[in-house]
Amino acid sequence: MGLTEAEKERFQEEGYLIFPGLLHAEKRARYMAIFRELVERSRTMTAPQGGFNLAPDAEGRPTPGVLHKVQGVCVEEPRILDLAREPEILDRVESLLGPNIDMFGSKFFPMMVRGATSTGWHQDNHYFGTNSARILSCAIYLEETDRENGCLRVVPRSHLTGELVSHTAGKGVYAHGAWTEVDESQAVDVVCPGGTVVFFSANLLHGARPNLSDRSSFRTAWHYIPGDMALDWFPRGVYQDRHIVRGS
Repeated sequence: MGLTEAEKERFQEEGYLIFPGLLHAEKRARYMAIFRELVERSRTMTAPQGGFNLAPDAEGRPTPGVLHKVQGVCVEEPRILDLAREPEILDRVESLLGPNIDMFGSKFFPMMVRGATSTGWHQDNHYFGTNSARILSCAIYLEETDRENGCLRVVPRSHLTGELVSHTAGKGVYAHGAWTEVDESQAVDVVCPGGTVVFFSANLLHGARPNLSDRSSFRTAWHYIPGDMALDWFPRGVYQDRHIVRGS
C-alpha cells in the first residue's frame, strides 16, 4: 500500500509520518532475534570493532561490553536487508521517491537499559554534505517506545527552510556524533508501539530522549534515496553500505 494524497501532503508540510505498529508481531520477532545476536556479539568487546561502537561513558570513553550502535548494520548482518526491503515499507517509500530505490547508512541502536543514548538534536543531511529534499530517513522501532525509554523527538516543519544549521562535536555520553540545539518547546515526542515505522525528511531536526527505564528499545534507522541519486560520499556501487532495495 502506498501513501494517500493526504499523507503525502502531511509529509511535505510537517516533515514526518508515523505508521504505528506497521510491522506485525511475527516479523518483529524475527528481526528482534537477529538484533539480540548482535548485542550478544558485543558483550566481550573492550573496544570498537568494525561497525560495533561501545557506549561512551561520562568521559566519552567506550564502556566494555555495552553496545551503543552498530554502524553499517546491513553490512555486519546482511539479514537485516530484508527489513529494509519489507513491502509495507517500500510501497510507501515509492510514493515519495519513485520506483527505483536505494538505501544507505544503516544503523542499529539497542538503547539498553538506564542511561543509554542514541542521538542528540541534529539534521541527517548535516552528515551527508547536502541539503537535498530527496533523502528520506526511516526509523523502525521494534519495541514499544515512550518518553522513559528513549523515544524519538522531532521538530515539525523544521525542514521547510531547506537550510542546514550548525552542529558541534558531542561530549560524554553523546561523544558519537555532532549535535545542535533547538527550541524544545516546539518538539513532539513520538511515543509508539513496537513495529512502528517513522519517515522523516533528512532536513528535519530530530533527536531521541535517553533511556532512563529498565526496558530496552531496539531500533534501526537508515535513509532511502532514488537509485539514480549521486551522493559524493556514498556513491552507488562503491560505498559498502549503499544497497539497491527496489528496481535496478
